[in-house]
Amino acid sequence: MMKQEICPLCRSENTAEFLEIRDPHSDLKLYRKCPECRLVFLEPRFHLSPEEEKRRYDTHQNSPEDSGYVNFLSRLTGPLTERLTPGAAGLDFGCGPGPALGIMLEKKGFSVENYDLYYFPDARLLERDYDFIACTEVMEHLRSPRAELELFAKLLERRRGKLGIMTQMFVPGTDFSKWYYRLDPTHIAFYSYDTLNWIAEWLDWKLEFSAPNVAILNS
Repeated sequence: MMKQEICPLCRSENTAEFLEIRDPHSDLKLYRKCPECRLVFLEPRFHLSPEEEKRRYDTHQNSPEDSGYVNFLSRLTGPLTERLTPGAAGLDFGCGPGPALGIMLEKKGFSVENYDLYYFPDARLLERDYDFIACTEVMEHLRSPRAELELFAKLLERRRGKLGIMTQMFVPGTDFSKWYYRLDPTHIAFYSYDTLNWIAEWLDWKLEFSAPNVAILNS
């Protein structure tokens, strides 16, 4: 009997097979969907190894000198900074090898710590209090999004901080098999607007969608 996969976000045991697919030049993959929080996720047995995952990240070229990338990040940094008090202190969680977002925010007078599992793995940064946490193109990579969200809630609780999330939302009716966002092998969790609403209700936080694919949660 095949093991039932538990949702990595809400822990529901009622997840259902969503898509079985074999991409060109790749192995078979099986995606599941949770009926409770609407998360679509790749079964863990199909995840890349940490070594393979890092090799993919090493190819990313996300420079603060790249105007296109800076404009992309500003979709989150713009509305987030409008909601912060001057001098607020935050964490760029999953900043990658080139922490462009932190540089952008520091130019606006905010202080930012950079954390990344592979490039800036200072666990001490995950024991502080923050006014805000930014997650740009990070949530889709998380193997245990519930654990990370519980951590964010702890880090933001004392200062009643804000969590900014930017990820491509899966819109029902989209052909998931051909969706470009799914094709990145490091993308293993896919959120919809319903999923973000579930997260806000679970955390008892207020949720704003400041732009398509951009959410700000207020603790």
